[in-house]
This record gives sequence, structure tokens and C-alpha cells, in this order.
Amino acid sequence: MTQARAPRADAVRNRKKILTAAGEQITARGPEVGMDEIAAAAGVAVGTLYRHFPTKTDLVAAVVAEAVARVADDAEAALARVTAGAPALNELTALLGRVIEASVADRAVKAAAHALGAEPGDHADENRGSAAVDALIRAGQTDGDIHPDITVSDIYLLFSTAPTDQPPAARARWLTLVTPGLTAQARQSES
Repeated sequence: MTQARAPRADAVRNRKKILTAAGEQITARGPEVGMDEIAAAAGVAVGTLYRHFPTKTDLVAAVVAEAVARVADDAEAALARVTAGAPALNELTALLGRVIEASVADRAVKAAAHALGAEPGDHADENRGSAAVDALIRAGQTDGDIHPDITVSDIYLLFSTAPTDQPPAARARWLTLVTPGLTAQARQSES
């Protein structure tokens, strides 16, 4: 049985340069940016880009997958802070704010992914992120700080409906306004 050979160091570097350039170019110029323009921004030949990503959909899916992995890493780091004693509600709210701010920069990438029908091929990072957010919610519910009916789907709804097209002050105000909806105290009078 032969083992798969690890990718060469230059191939790994090229892939990283391509993904970085693709994210930047799609964000700056929109989903219609050409593969040749992405290759030029990455400092690689177009053939190198196509060896890594045979189609634009493949490239966009990889960019989206990297963004999902970053959110999952952030959610797990927030959960680690909760495990170390930080309040879960504070960590969940801070995570929501960071994801919204990251979405401002990645709006065009997300639009391109939607337009091209690209989805990350590996759902492990999405599952990791969901599990960490779920654990944050449950920790906050156990503390009595997060309302018992809050779910991961609710947090994803907030991610997807945030006013990412508004200026920073408006985004901060939105977060201030929605945070009480997560809390147990603010909603006790609804009964």
C-alpha cells in the first residue's frame, strides 16, 4: 500500500496565495472578476491557478470553506474562554459581533458563492462551529443568562440578517438592540 505524498511546499504556498488573492479580488471587484485577474493578483500563472482550482466554482467554494473554518476556530476559542470562566453571554455576543464585522469584508465573496452555487465541500468545519455555538448557548442557558428557547439556528439567523451594508456605528447599534433578545432577563416579562 502506497502512502499519499504530501504536497510540495511551493504548491502549498501557491494555493494559499491563490485563496488570499481570490478573497481579496472577489471582495474588491465582485464575483465577475476573472480567473486571470486572480492569478495575476496571486503572482502565479493562470495554469497554476487552474491546477489547484479547475473551475471558478471550485475556487469560490475553497474561499468560502476557509471563511467557515475561521468562524469555527473563533467559536471554539470563545467556548474555551467560557470553559475557563468567561460569561457565555458575553462570549456569544462578542462572537456575533466579530462574525458580522468579518462579513462586511466578505460580502462579495458570499455573493459570489451564492451566485455560483458554491458550497464548502467539507462540512466538518461547519459542524465544528455549530457545535461550539451550541455549547456556548447551553452554557449561557445553564447560567440563566441566555433565554431557554435560543438555538444555533437563531444565531445563524442573526448572522445572516445583520446590517452588513451599514456603517460601523449602525452595526454596533444593531448588536446592542438584538442582544437583549438573547437574554433570559429581558424576556421574562413576555410570559
